[in-house]
Amino acid sequence: MRLTARSEYALLALLHLARQEADQYVTVDSIGSAQGIPPKFLEQILLTLKRARYLRSLKGQHGGYRLAKKPRDISVAEIIRLFDGALAPTESVSRYFYESTPIEKEKSLIRVFKQVRDYVSDKLENTTLADLR
Repeated sequence: MRLTARSEYALLALLHLARQEADQYVTVDSIGSAQGIPPKFLEQILLTLKRARYLRSLKGQHGGYRLAKKPRDISVAEIIRLFDGALAPTESVSRYFYESTPIEKEKSLIRVFKQVRDYVSDKLENTTLADLR
């Protein structure tokens, strides 16, 4: 698993929103300047999060974005999967994004990579925005 800038920025934006009042809409510019995220890139990320039903948006002078779910209901794992795919170190041990890879012929390596996958997955599945804010 390797995080892209998209998933890192998505997590930063979500954490920023999780720290706001539940019904408060926050502008793209406000999130971007607070987290150091380029506004155009942030708009794309927020749109993806909105389409995946993690965010709500409101247009107009008092518009912006806010969480559509409670922070305790959004895990770090699901956001990483949304933007980057598998949490597993190789696709051949991925639960959700399996693909055959050359490493499969070595069962001892597969065992180790499954242990790594299970540890990382467990940690990220059980860490929510509420835990991090």
